[in-house]
Amino acid sequence: MRPEFEIIQKWIEPGSRVLDLGCGDGSLLHYLKSTKQIHEIGLEIDPDNMEKSIFNGINVIQQDLDRGLKNFQSDSFDTVLLAQTLQALSNPAELVDDMLRIGKNGIITFPNFGNWKSRLYLFTRGRMPVSKFMPHQWYDTPNIHFCTVKDFDALCREKNITVLTRTVVDSQHQGSWAMKAWPNFLGEIAIYHLTKRSGNQV
Repeated sequence: MRPEFEIIQKWIEPGSRVLDLGCGDGSLLHYLKSTKQIHEIGLEIDPDNMEKSIFNGINVIQQDLDRGLKNFQSDSFDTVLLAQTLQALSNPAELVDDMLRIGKNGIITFPNFGNWKSRLYLFTRGRMPVSKFMPHQWYDTPNIHFCTVKDFDALCREKNITVLTRTVVDSQHQGSWAMKAWPNFLGEIAIYHLTKRSGNQV
């Protein structure tokens, strides 16, 4: 089981309807289907990943997330997932709106570019950070919208999005009291549980 699955699965109700945006090989949905008996749909654009998802027993649709989610009705899912894809979208703010239109709750994970390692790399080398966690050069990276924890918090306030839970972890998906105290500086990965509906706050 991948470490982030353990965090995400706590926010998924058994038997619920789950949509995974950019589901990759379907491993997360496969895990949730096995442990939570969810009713799943995955969206994926890469044909190889679609084939892997189908092999994993996942209901998958080929779809470009940059074209939005207008083919889904409002409130058609309990939870919509967007894992490690937000920063690669052309219009991330619009997709977040769409997520919370079609889902009662949303779960979003993204790399925190405000992390101290990225800041130190820029300060000492004067170049865009390259690491095991972010291995791409600036010219071939899929990340086109760099985002920090503070940036995403501000977006949630602007859009009146309720943050049910926010977790920040390192690249090994381990947290600490220090990361809770200074999430934007110490967290490498941000994991948010969101809603726009009133009365759901935990």
